[in-house]
Amino acid sequence: MFRKSFRQVLLVLLVLVLSGILIIPAAAQDDAGWCAGKTIRFFVGGAEGDAFASIVLRGAQAAEADLGATVEYIFSGWDVERMTQQLREAIAAEPDGIAMMGHPGNEAIMPLAEEAAAAGIQMMYQNVDVADVRARFGGGYVGAQLVSQGTALGEEVIRQYGLGEGDTAIVFIPLGQPGRDLREGSTAAALEAAGVNVVRLDSPPEYASDPNLALPALTAAALNAENLRLIVYPGGQLLGAVPVYMDALGYAPGDIVNIGFDTSPAIMEAFESGYVQLTSDQQPFQQGYLPILSLCGTLVYGFGPLNVDTGAGFVDTTNYQNVAELAIEGYR
Repeated sequence: MFRKSFRQVLLVLLVLVLSGILIIPAAAQDDAGWCAGKTIRFFVGGAEGDAFASIVLRGAQAAEADLGATVEYIFSGWDVERMTQQLREAIAAEPDGIAMMGHPGNEAIMPLAEEAAAAGIQMMYQNVDVADVRARFGGGYVGAQLVSQGTALGEEVIRQYGLGEGDTAIVFIPLGQPGRDLREGSTAAALEAAGVNVVRLDSPPEYASDPNLALPALTAAALNAENLRLIVYPGGQLLGAVPVYMDALGYAPGDIVNIGFDTSPAIMEAFESGYVQLTSDQQPFQQGYLPILSLCGTLVYGFGPLNVDTGAGFVDTTNYQNVAELAIEGYR
């Protein structure tokens, strides 16, 4: 019965196609993919092999394979000045679309977005939003909403661990990166609202490339902190290095509550060993896949850009095993 119904459906579709009532777009018939022939420059953000950037890259490569676009990958080592120069070079190359990390911020990106718009280059942004740029020159955003994500993490750690008056927290914040600092700054504000004493530490881009560089500043801050109960890290690179930091400081698993953002194999190991207690997942695979999908939809079919909040909630000591396998495989 099923086979007969299926054959009938195929026959109806064939009649519709032959009669011109149902039209299959030529791009959808192309074995190379419906976005074949379109060139996209994609900003991965970090360096090759970076714990976070490698997941973003995997998502982008999956989109490239699925859709057939030609994607050129740009690695920046999280250096905002380098990103800005690379964006300038990308616009000069005149691709069909550019998927840009928003780390340089509205002010730096604005004139370049204007150039891209004048050249007819479609733009998407990922990981850090540049709402002012998008309001003027278009483009969508794929990533977590930084203020709400940071605030939620602060409130969650207070709820789970009862932090308050008399407790001290060290919070790493990218202080020299306007816009990018909103997330960790919001975590710090949530902690202070609960009466926690917050020590702010700068987190320059080079920390993400080499987390060991953060150890001297962290050591000095920890030694000077009274009743230190919590350390908040700015991304998966540093959060994955927590066992190294705690060993250097002489802390055993659980002596300090360590929290932050992202998931990775190293972070899963830190959960397993008891050194990490809480992280906010922002699904970087989607931040790789969806900007390319959005650009292809705009370039081929004229669709409006996607705007997707990739914040997926919290991973903690009670549920980390649910995502551990995917993190080890490089998808979470």
